[in-house]
Amino acid sequence: MKDDKKKHLDSERRRFIKGSLVTGVGVAAAAVAPGAVMASDDESSGQTKTQKGYRLTPHILQYYKTTAS
Repeated sequence: MKDDKKKHLDSERRRFIKGSLVTGVGVAAAAVAPGAVMASDDESSGQTKTQKGYRLTPHILQYYKTTAS
C-alpha cells in the first residue's frame, strides 16, 4: 500500500515537472519569436524608410549631456 502511494506521488511529480518544462520552453519561444520576425521584415524590405517619431539628434544629445551633470 505504501509503495502504491509513493509511485502515485512520483508520477504526479514527473507530470508537474514535464508540464513546467514545456511551459517554460513555450514562453521562451514566444519571447524570442517576435524579435526574429521584426528583424527579418526590416532586412527584407531593402528600402530606407524615413523615421517618424523620436529621433536622437545633436541638440537632444546636448540636452542629455547637460542633465547628466
